[in-house]
Amino acid sequence: MDLQLKGKTALVSGSTQGIGYAIAKRLLTEGARVIINGRNQQKLDDAVAKLKQEVPGADVSGVAADFASANDVDALLAAVDEVDILVNNAGIFEPKPFEQISDEEWLRFFEVNVLSGVRLSRHYFPKMLKKDWGRVIFISSESGINVAEEMIHYSTTKTAQLTISRGLAELTKGTNVTVNAVLPGPTRSEGVNEFVSQLAQGQGVTLEDAERDFFKTARPTSLIQRFASVDEIANLVAYVASPLSAATNGSALRADGGVAKLII
Repeated sequence: MDLQLKGKTALVSGSTQGIGYAIAKRLLTEGARVIINGRNQQKLDDAVAKLKQEVPGADVSGVAADFASANDVDALLAAVDEVDILVNNAGIFEPKPFEQISDEEWLRFFEVNVLSGVRLSRHYFPKMLKKDWGRVIFISSESGINVAEEMIHYSTTKTAQLTISRGLAELTKGTNVTVNAVLPGPTRSEGVNEFVSQLAQGQGVTLEDAERDFFKTARPTSLIQRFASVDEIANLVAYVASPLSAATNGSALRADGGVAKLII
């Protein structure tokens, strides 16, 4: 299927690894021009080089920015004034008992996970409306609707993203701009691999046993009973980013392996 992304420019925040990197790669394979982002310049340069190697002829570049810094975001916006597709993927997570989450950590999670998308959307969304075409996609999480008791601060930010996404979609009536959220479930990214490794070490078991136990105890409602691959998430995002998805607007699209036990 041709997703008709040739000639489109996309910015994917937080994309030097994991889901963001997979999204950038998928968009590049469809012929889009992609700007990736990360906090570390060397890691960013390495990711750009890797994408050029994996996708021959890829039109990819990178802009470093830490979304905990408003100044860094302003510099990114100055470097990339306009895009057709904005994927708000930058985010952090950390399992932590509720009583141990400090005010500073609450604020840091909100700034990185929520304000990053707010600041980028505030700049690019009006430009999309003016030219009457654009895609804004928030990478939320099934934890936004299926609260993770082991990281309530993370779940709170993912719920906030859903509100912002739907709110912006309400402002697109009668235009060719759409705003949607994609909700991955447990996904095998670098961060999750580290998380499972810590579980395995703490329990004194193998990685395979730790993963099996995770789905048995922490996510028993999962229908696929495994971690999704980053490519499986990227495939959905690429479709939502394409002109073919024009009738999908204001939606929260689950790619959670059925973890959230809901009928919609």
